[in-house]
Amino acid sequence: MNLNIALYIIAYLLAAIPFGFILAKIFAGVDVRQEGSGNIGATNVLRVVKAKDPALAKKLTIATFALDALKGAVVILIAKALGADGSVLWTLAVLSVIGHCFSPFLGFEGGKGVATGFGVLLVMVPVEALIAIAVWFIAGKALKISSLSSLIGLVALLISSYIIHPDMPEIHSHAPIWIIAFIIFYKHIPNIIRLFKKEEAKVV
Repeated sequence: MNLNIALYIIAYLLAAIPFGFILAKIFAGVDVRQEGSGNIGATNVLRVVKAKDPALAKKLTIATFALDALKGAVVILIAKALGADGSVLWTLAVLSVIGHCFSPFLGFEGGKGVATGFGVLLVMVPVEALIAIAVWFIAGKALKISSLSSLIGLVALLISSYIIHPDMPEIHSHAPIWIIAFIIFYKHIPNIIRLFKKEEAKVV
C-alpha cells in the first residue's frame, strides 16, 4: 500500500476514536451521548460528569481535550518525520477533523472538532492556533458559552492565518483551513440555532 494512503487511513481512524465517550463511560459510568448536549467532546464530558463528581469531571475534561488534540497531531508529526510534503500534511489534518466529527465507531456521528482541529493546526500553523485558543479561552471566561467561544476562536484563526501567512507555505492556499473551519461550523449549527433562540446552555 502507498505510504500516503496508509497515513490517510490511520489519521482518519485514529481521530475517530471517541475518547470523551470512552473516558466518561469507564470512569464515571455515564453515556455522554444520552445526557447533556449529547456531544462526545470535553465540554459535554464536563457538563455531564460534574453532576456526579466535580473533581473527576475536571480530570476527564482535561484528558478528553488533550487526547482529542493529540490524536489529530500525532499522525501529522509522524508524517513530518517521514518527510511528507505540505499537501500530504494538510490532507492528514483535514482527515483527522473529519474522523473525529464523523466517526465510523459511532455510526458516523462524533464531536464538534474543536480540540482535534486545535491539535492539527497547532502542528501546521502554531501561531494561529495559539491565537485561536487564547481568544477561545478569553471568550469562554467572559461569555460562559462554549459553542460561541469556539466559533469566535474559529474566526480569530481564519483572520490571523491571512495576516501571518498571506501565502500559505508549500500549498499556497488557505483551502484546508477553510475546510476544517466549515466542518467545525457545520457541527455547531444546532448550537447556533439555540444561540439565536437564547436557549444555549452556559458552562458554569
